[in-house]
Amino acid sequence: MTSTQMHYYLITGASRGLGRALAEAALARPNTTVIGISRHATIQHERYQHQPLDLSDLAAVQHNLHKVFARFPDASSLTLINNAAVLGEIGYVGEQPNEHFEFVFDINLLAPAMLMNTFLSAYQGRELPRTILNISSGAAQRPVDGWGAYSASKAALDALSRTAQHEQELRSSGIRIRSLSPGILDTPMQEHIRSADARHFSEAAKFADFHQQGQLRPPAEVAGRIMTWLQQPDLGPEVVLRVDEL
Repeated sequence: MTSTQMHYYLITGASRGLGRALAEAALARPNTTVIGISRHATIQHERYQHQPLDLSDLAAVQHNLHKVFARFPDASSLTLINNAAVLGEIGYVGEQPNEHFEFVFDINLLAPAMLMNTFLSAYQGRELPRTILNISSGAAQRPVDGWGAYSASKAALDALSRTAQHEQELRSSGIRIRSLSPGILDTPMQEHIRSADARHFSEAAKFADFHQQGQLRPPAEVAGRIMTWLQQPDLGPEVVLRVDEL
């Protein structure tokens, strides 16, 4: 590989939490460029480019896709990481405004689907490694009261990942698509969870204990593990998996 070739990482929600940790882990490696897709820029680095975008505004997402998925003629690999997500207001189905579901699904499912669709379309003919990593959740696999929209959106993202990977295998494209649950991290989302009323979330005390007992993983630690895994030529056969399985 020549010095002019770059590994490009397009990461949503790169301003904080796991997204920022993933961006910083990528930038710590040589010959990488990170395109951070978020409302705010919080990273200053010569190989970091910020693409301001509000993923809850699907019209804006549609209108800016051409800016996100540029040609990148010097790319030696291309990786999209759909990390941005919201839990939304914690509360039971039947006790939420309908707009809550629209907001959560727009950010957690519809925007990632649009980004996946455009990535696959824009780079389908490129002869280089191409990877899509969707950040999922353990809540996609089990019922968590108060998290209906979040859990459903992540379950749908898992299903979309499985289908898209199957399609790429049928096309023999070599494109890799995975959906990964990163575990319980020390992020702003966990702060929101700990503030929930137990009437709307029966596991509130358990999640508070996770924090008090130091069981929340640092985002940087998990991001480093994910980035190391992504460098492997074979990510394994499972499309939907947990970080503990890496």
